[in-house]
Amino acid sequence: MQPGASPDVIVPEQIEVLHSPSLQRLDEETGPGTDLTVLVPVRNEEESVAPLVEQICDALKDYGKPWELILVDDGSTDATVANARRELSRKGLNLRIIELQRNFGQAAALQAGIDAARGRLLATLDGDLQNDPRDIPTMIAALEENQLDLLCGWRKERQDGLMLRLIPSWAANALIRKVTGVRVHDYGCGLKVYRTAILRQVRIMGGMHRFTPALVASVAPTSRIDEMVVSHHARRFGQSKYGISRTFRVMLDLLSVVFFMSFRYRPGHFFGVIGLTFGAVSAALFAYLFVVKFALGEDIGSRPMLTVAVMLFVASVQMISTGIIAEILARPGGESRGYFVRNVFERDQ
Repeated sequence: MQPGASPDVIVPEQIEVLHSPSLQRLDEETGPGTDLTVLVPVRNEEESVAPLVEQICDALKDYGKPWELILVDDGSTDATVANARRELSRKGLNLRIIELQRNFGQAAALQAGIDAARGRLLATLDGDLQNDPRDIPTMIAALEENQLDLLCGWRKERQDGLMLRLIPSWAANALIRKVTGVRVHDYGCGLKVYRTAILRQVRIMGGMHRFTPALVASVAPTSRIDEMVVSHHARRFGQSKYGISRTFRVMLDLLSVVFFMSFRYRPGHFFGVIGLTFGAVSAALFAYLFVVKFALGEDIGSRPMLTVAVMLFVASVQMISTGIIAEILARPGGESRGYFVRNVFERDQ
């Protein structure tokens, strides 16, 4: 813990994308002294947490620069936090444990760790021991050498079930690549390396942790996003938190990502175009009915066209109003953290 730091204040002011500061300046904003943050969200991984810390320490023992490890507990109901706290006594390890008040989801857990990170670079991995921390130094070297903002892991040889995990994942990844235009083979791989300052320019909420390459592409060119084949191991402890139902949630989240990428700072344009289109059609129908009623003298009260015109007019007003409200919410300060912290544990200095 740095002198004067307060353990209960972990959320720095959000960086709003209003200009294009230099990469060096962005890196300086993460704070001096720590080069790398390793971030692991965990939930009910009581058997995995100690071996995970051991593997991370072993993988980074020759890193040569200051690094820290952040474990974010997302509402575990077992001994995950207790077992993690035992690792605070490990010699030479700069460890922080962020305990959330309840289960907010993996996206919120990642965002909590991102907000707390002090490193210039940030590596994320899953807490189930399926990712291999030994890939992190190689990925960091590749990210630095190629001047990337994000390097994604690609589990080319996945150790998961074919029907429940692999086939739905292949289909979802192909769809996401097609829709977002970000050519990454494995969106769901938890092993990724970012420039922290770039990642802080987006917020990971809801189920958006699967789409971080697309979110980063909204603030950085896709030429600075790449992938690397990484190791993948079979799960040793516990059960997977995901099933076939995740596929349907991914589809819904994908719609949100497409909206976020195109209309994050101008949602009024999205709803406004729909509203104006409905309004134009409604006006044309009313004009036609006006001519029929007053020029031709025909009765229009029982015509379905009148009902359609009225419904389109109401829908137009609703869409335009929604766009105005969305514009207000999209202004700086309109986004919430999406999580609440119960405790932050770290070694007393």
